[in-house]
Amino acid sequence: MVAPRDNAPPDSALPQDDLLWARSLHYSHSGSPGLIGVSIGVRAGEILAVTGPRGSGKTTLLSCLSGQLRPEQGEVWFNSVPVHTMGTLVRERLRRDRFGWIGPEPRLLPELRVWENAALPLLIAGAPHRAAKRAACEWLDRLDIGAFARKHPGALNRAESQRVALARALAHLPAVIFADEPTAPLHRAERSLLLRTLTTAARSHGITVLLATHDEETAAVADRRFPLLDGRPAAAAAGLSPTSFPQPPEDQAACSLSA
Repeated sequence: MVAPRDNAPPDSALPQDDLLWARSLHYSHSGSPGLIGVSIGVRAGEILAVTGPRGSGKTTLLSCLSGQLRPEQGEVWFNSVPVHTMGTLVRERLRRDRFGWIGPEPRLLPELRVWENAALPLLIAGAPHRAAKRAACEWLDRLDIGAFARKHPGALNRAESQRVALARALAHLPAVIFADEPTAPLHRAERSLLLRTLTTAARSHGITVLLATHDEETAAVADRRFPLLDGRPAAAAAGLSPTSFPQPPEDQAACSLSA
C-alpha cells in the first residue's frame, strides 16, 4: 500500500493513491519546449502507456519522472518523497534501487558477459554474487536467452540484446520500470515476446510500468493511456477537457501469461 502523502502540498489535485506523480512539469531542450505544464499520476502496479508521435515529449517526461532530468519547473513525487528536490547522488541511488529502465537501445557493456549485464543493478547495489547471478539467469531463461548467459554481447543480435536489457530492468524487481520505446527496433514476434514478459512480470510482482510508445499495438497492452502532443497532454493541446480523449477498451488490457 502506498503511504499517504503527508509531505505533499495540500492543494494537490492528483489522486492520493498514486505511487508516482508529477505536477506542472516544464522542461526545454536548448530553448525548445520539451514539456509544457504536464501533470500525471500512476498507481502502484498500473501499466500506463505514454503515447504520442515522435517529438511529443515522451522520453523527456519519463526522464523527469525517473530522476534522470530535473524539471525546470514543477514537481515529481515517488511514494511520498519529492524527487525534484533530491541531490544527484540520492537520485542515482533511487534509480538504481527502485527504478528500472529499458530504452530503444540495449546499451550493454561489451566487456561483461550477458548474465553480468543483466545482473548489473544487483551487483552495483552490493548483492551477493551468487544471488545476483541466479536472479539474472532466471529472467534470461524467461526471455528464452538463458543459453547466452556466459557469452558476451557481441555474440547477440539486436533482438537478443534487447531481451538482455529487459532482464537487466527486471532483475532487481524495481517498484517502477520506465520503458521508453522498448519495442521500436524489434520485429512483431520479438515485440510480442518482450511485451508479454514485461506485462506478466508487472502483474505478478506488482511493478508499475510507464511505457512510452508511438505504436498502437504496443500501447494496447496498457491499463490506461496518457497521450502527449507537442509537450502537452493531447487533450490540453487540442483545447479539450482531459476526459475527452478515449480510453482503451477493457479487452485490450495487458497480456496475461504465467511468468
